[in-house]
Amino acid sequence: MIIVYAARGGALMQIDVSSGRLPDDAVWIDLFEPTPEEDRLVESTIGASVPTRDEMVEIEPSSRLYVERGAKYMTASLLCRVETAAPKLSPVTFIISPRALVTVRYDDPKPFALFASRACKEDAGERTPEGVLTGLLDAVVDRLADILEHVGTDVDELSQIIFQRAGAQAYRKPYQELLKMIGRKGEIASKARESLVTLHRVFLYLSAEIEGQKPSKEVKSQLRTMQRDAESLTEHASFLNDKITFLLDAMLGMVGIAQNDIVKLFSVMAVVFLPPTLVASIYGMNFEVMPELKWSHGYPFALGLMIVSAVVPYLFFKWRRWL
Repeated sequence: MIIVYAARGGALMQIDVSSGRLPDDAVWIDLFEPTPEEDRLVESTIGASVPTRDEMVEIEPSSRLYVERGAKYMTASLLCRVETAAPKLSPVTFIISPRALVTVRYDDPKPFALFASRACKEDAGERTPEGVLTGLLDAVVDRLADILEHVGTDVDELSQIIFQRAGAQAYRKPYQELLKMIGRKGEIASKARESLVTLHRVFLYLSAEIEGQKPSKEVKSQLRTMQRDAESLTEHASFLNDKITFLLDAMLGMVGIAQNDIVKLFSVMAVVFLPPTLVASIYGMNFEVMPELKWSHGYPFALGLMIVSAVVPYLFFKWRRWL
């Protein structure tokens, strides 16, 4: 699918391209799961090739950041489907050509829709390919900041739940559920950090490429701001990963302690019931000469002896705080 935006009336306007021809004043050409025919149409318009999906997933910088036929190619991994049970990183390629900005994607990152709705308003910013690119990247960084902020809040709540489990009013959850929640937050924070690393490379490459050119002061200033934001967010994501790792280790330690408590309880109960079992075994022997067998108080004596032999070890364990 091809989504085309042109700069008209001080804002971006989405243009219908059902006729199979791209407008001359197109500023942003968004390719979402493009077909080979759509790739060829865009290639003939901008005079540069559109990378395939296999080319976009390559991780080496030389395959993600390069210049071809006067067009700059930059591929970053963006975090998608955060609200679902399976967040993922999806590669998105940004192509800056003299004519327009081209984005190639096979997923639907939320910042694209947010930026498009904002850019279609009056006086929403500069309407050049470079201006649209910096605005779109700024929306991506803002989205990652919001994601990390929510992850940080959730991690703080998990920390309180884990370390207050022993309290009388603690909010108790099954260990499996807590481990799943910790793992999910760790996955999101890790993927956000990976996305920020790829974005930081794009910012450095873009800064070097436009150094000898004459972009607007707004584009340069916004690019420097995004670089600083990406660096600080990367450090924050690393901090969250460390905190999540600590919570995971603490949680696994508590699971081990809980298992040890269960084993200790069974061990203590076995010791408590061992003396009564011994008494019952003694008086259950089939010997003819056992004086207590003919004693009228033998039965209650045996029961009392078993009770005393069970209570004494129990009180001893309570005194030593082993229970």
